[in-house]
Amino acid sequence: MTNTEAKFLLGAYRANGRDAGNALFGEALNQAKADPALGSWFARAQAHDAAVAARLQEIAPPAGLREAILAGARASRAPVAKRSFPTAWLALAASVAVLLTATMALWPNRMAAQTARFTAFALDDTAHGKHGGHGEAMGALQVMLSQPTTHLSARLPVDFAALRATGCRTLSFAGHDVLEVCFNRDGRWFHCYIASRVDFPGMSNPGAEFVQQTQLASVSWSDATYHFVVVSEAGLDAVKRLL
Repeated sequence: MTNTEAKFLLGAYRANGRDAGNALFGEALNQAKADPALGSWFARAQAHDAAVAARLQEIAPPAGLREAILAGARASRAPVAKRSFPTAWLALAASVAVLLTATMALWPNRMAAQTARFTAFALDDTAHGKHGGHGEAMGALQVMLSQPTTHLSARLPVDFAALRATGCRTLSFAGHDVLEVCFNRDGRWFHCYIASRVDFPGMSNPGAEFVQQTQLASVSWSDATYHFVVVSEAGLDAVKRLL
């Protein structure tokens, strides 16, 4: 089991410890204990999940909501004026507004967590993967990415289906195909990972996010169709210049 696979499993581990006896998490938990980097990530993930759970517990329905709903149900049996608006609906609307506000506050954290998992996957594959791939479509994209004048933040002409069908290196992440295109600029190699937003609707990154992890630097961003992560040993400044 790689650290990326362990993170994928541990991402579902509940912060209250109720999954401690679940054999599904056993190997991943043991790996987190043995690997300091993975253990540190797991501790941060558990702290984040605990904070989210605590935030949700703070959400309470409006006082008297149950009574208002029951009163509204009783009142609905009798004729009412057309312009009347049952108190129960007002209370229910207030409750929905509270829950919607909380959901919107927590949603960016969910998207950030999914993006972080994809970035972690790319970093791990760059460090340990066997890179390669071939095909006319991949070669054309590789040449374009290698040009210093190409800014990756502009929408890239990616044909996911053609790249996958003609030999571009294809990996599996969270049950879906991800492509990798390697390219060289100024003698330094960069690894571009491409995921379809159709496969990962909850993963969005409107701006560029940079990560420095030991010898590897990465940048992640999204356009209307794809989510990208580029990883390199060239350093954070070189990665920033790609955009």
